[in-house]
This record gives sequence, structure tokens and C-alpha cells, in this order.
Amino acid sequence: MKANKVVLKSAQCALDMGDGSERSFYVNQDYILNKMKKVHRGISLMYTYYPKDAIWPKRASIALPENKAGGAWNFPYEDYFPYEGGINGNREAEPFCYMKEIRRRGMDVVLTLTVDPTLEDEYLIGIAKDLRPYGRMYLRINHECTGTWFCFNRRADYKTIADFFVRFAKILKKHAPNVKTILCAGMFMKEEGKVEMEDIFLEAHKVCDIWSGDHYLSLHWGWPVSVCEKGNGLNDFACYDVDEVYDQAKATLHRLREITGMNKPFVLSELNGDGDVTGAFVQSNMMRHFMNRLEKDPEHWLDAFTFYQFRDDGRLGLEITDPNNSSVGIEQPMLAMYRNQLHKPFYSQPVVSDGEVQLPYRLRWGGAEDSEGLSIDLHFEKQPVFTEVYFDDDLLEKNLMLEFGGYWFYKAPGTKFVDLMTYFYDNELKGPCDMKLNIFAPPASGLNDSPVADYDKAENGEWMTDTYTEIKTLPRVRLCFEEPEIVSRYED
Repeated sequence: MKANKVVLKSAQCALDMGDGSERSFYVNQDYILNKMKKVHRGISLMYTYYPKDAIWPKRASIALPENKAGGAWNFPYEDYFPYEGGINGNREAEPFCYMKEIRRRGMDVVLTLTVDPTLEDEYLIGIAKDLRPYGRMYLRINHECTGTWFCFNRRADYKTIADFFVRFAKILKKHAPNVKTILCAGMFMKEEGKVEMEDIFLEAHKVCDIWSGDHYLSLHWGWPVSVCEKGNGLNDFACYDVDEVYDQAKATLHRLREITGMNKPFVLSELNGDGDVTGAFVQSNMMRHFMNRLEKDPEHWLDAFTFYQFRDDGRLGLEITDPNNSSVGIEQPMLAMYRNQLHKPFYSQPVVSDGEVQLPYRLRWGGAEDSEGLSIDLHFEKQPVFTEVYFDDDLLEKNLMLEFGGYWFYKAPGTKFVDLMTYFYDNELKGPCDMKLNIFAPPASGLNDSPVADYDKAENGEWMTDTYTEIKTLPRVRLCFEEPEIVSRYED
């Protein structure tokens, strides 16, 4: 078999997936990959950091269970899971264990972190040093910061929060330049003709790497205290016109370009409709309409959005949590719709051929939108009975991601073979054809290798954005087009 070089590039609009928050637990990436048949660009994690609080580092709802009756935001700090890094932190705990798992499976980390805005620089430098070996990752700091619901808004005024973002962003650029900062501030207000609090957050908009906003197509913000019912008098849920949400987000980008004189990537860091408000079928249709309009828009103005979220204790997920067993998810109608969208070329990172190579060859992993791999040509006579990839010798301990027909498969270190037949269960061949097996090598540890043992002390450099894996041999591919033995075909 010959090998060709392939390059993984950016989608026209990337898709990220929210995985865990105040509304649910983290779901492992192998489960999500099995459900979706394809990787996302990134996985979004949501954590909180208030190291000076007396109850820290306990999760707020566990430390103060009596506060639960007041709702998800009735705590001294956000009821996300605690960020256990920072000064004297544990880099083997959350979220680092999950960040490594995400990167091993060929996706980038999108970390949302609510942070005490009164912290001194030394605390922020500690976080920056934590994130140095995680490659091209994204950090969203104190999101929805023009709102009133997060506790950092109760601890500081908006000017202080804006200045804190600028200070933290500059620290990251110095100590962890591999991390891109996301500012999730206000959206465009049509009546005023400006972005909410744009004057206060102007410098933050200039300093950040990525502009962002959050907007739901429908939302029950009274969850889990109340139930959505017409005329309940609580005014704790709403449903919006999908086209108006779309136009508002697009207008936000245009306005930010105008007031900053810059052109930066724009993302929607939380997007979904709430089945509590609309029911599951309308919820799915609203998201489909938004995504279809995005695909048809010739401007291609949105760089990415994060679907919030994979599994939810309420009705904001592709799955909802089984109330009998929190480790079980119940698939919603939206999952199949979203999976179909995820596999469209518009939302997929293209794999581009770049000439023949000779082994041994070094694969470069730069991230979900910039990596170099190998491609093997496979010929299929007809629908196969078995399509298996075997890994011998040096390949056995490699950490690899395989792309085949738009489906993605993970090969962990020590795994001897990967079964590609999942693709053919969903896609029947009608005749002979040629297909490509593309192979990429994300870091096996989930971390980029530092040039010195203590990555805190390593100088900034290429190691922070790129890792390399040498491939000496190609895997063996078993293609079988006839059953080993069969008496008769039961086709009734």
C-alpha cells in the first residue's frame, strides 16, 4: 500500500459540543463518538474558580445544599464544577483529566471559566501555566458578562469585569500564547444601534482573540425550580423567533468590526432551543432552521458555534439524563437531526490530499483545524462483510484517529484493531468503489511534550502548538467480501 500526505483544515463553520455544566455531568468522549460517528472541532467544558472563598473547592450545591431550592444561581459562586488547578492545584484532577481525554481523541479544548474578578495576577499566572501543554485551546473568561445572574457580576461592577478580562488576556499571551481568549459579552441591540455595554467592554473586544455571544432559541431559565406552563405568572421562560436571533448575532459581528476597526473570528458559545418551552419536536425544527440558514448564507460570517449540550438534566441536550440513573442518557429527536448536520461538508473539517510520502514519516498534530496525517487507498469490490484495521509493531502503542467516509474512529495505545464496519451499517455500497482511510496522531498523553521536564519553566515555542508522531509502518487492512460460512440467507 502507498501512503499519501493529507492535511486536516478548518470547516466553513466549525461545530463544538458542550459536555457538562451546572445542569449535567461530563459524558466520556468514546460514548459521544459512538453516538455521533464523527468528532467535533472542540469540546466545551464549564468550570469555576473562587479559591479565596471559605467553602472552596467544594461544588457550591454540595457545600450549601440548603441553597438549592432557590435555583441554579443561588450560591456564593457558580454551581459549575470547581477548577482544581491554579496555585497549589492538582493537575491530575478536573478539568485536566477530561481535557486530556478530549485531546487524545483529536479535538480541541474549549474551556469556560468563571473566575473571581478580585484575584491577583499570581492566581491568573497559575492558571496560564496549567494550560501551557494543552495545544491550541480556547478559554472563555467570565462569559455573559453584561448580565446579572453570575456571581462575578455581584462582586464587581462591569468596568472592573472588563478590566479583569483585559488583564487576564494579557497574562495568557505572555505565559500561555497557545490559548486563544474568547470574550462573550453583549449582543446587538436594534433599538439602540449598538452592542450592549460596548463602551465599557471596548478594550476587551480589542484585546480578545475571538468575539462571542450566547443566545438560545428558547429557554426555561427557571429550571429546575419551576415547570413551564402557560399563564404560570412566573415569567421564567421564553421562545424567540429563530430568524431574529440569527440576524441579531450577525449584526453583533458587524457592529464589533465597526467599533474596533478589527476583523476577528465570531462564535456563538452557547446555542440551542429548550424542549421545556417548545417540546422536543419543535426544539429540533428550530435548530434545523438555524443551521440550514447558516449553511445557505453566502457571507459565511460565523466561524463556529457550540451546541449546549450533549446530555442535560433538563431538556437542553441531545440526550436528557435518565432520572433513575444519571449515567444513562435518553436520546431526543434532535440528536438524529444534529448528527445529520454534523456530517455535512459545511460543518466538517476537510481532509485535503498533499502528495505521496515515504515511510518512516512524522505526523504533525497541530489541532482539530491544522494537522497532517497519512492516507491509504482502499478498493471495495462491493458491500464488505468485514473491514478491519490491524496495528502491529510500533503502531500498537500509538494514539491514532482514523477518518473513513466521514466517520471517525479512535485507536487508543495498546488497541490492536479497529472495526470500520459501522460506516457500512449506515451506508450500503451499490457497486465497486475506492475509498480513503485517513490517519492522524493526536498526542497520546493528551499533552504537548515540553522540551524540559517541568513545562512551567519551558520557553514559549512550537512545542506549545504542535506535536509529532513518527510512523514507520502502515496498518494492515482486512477487507472481506464473502461470509466465512453460511448455510442460507434468511431474507424474509
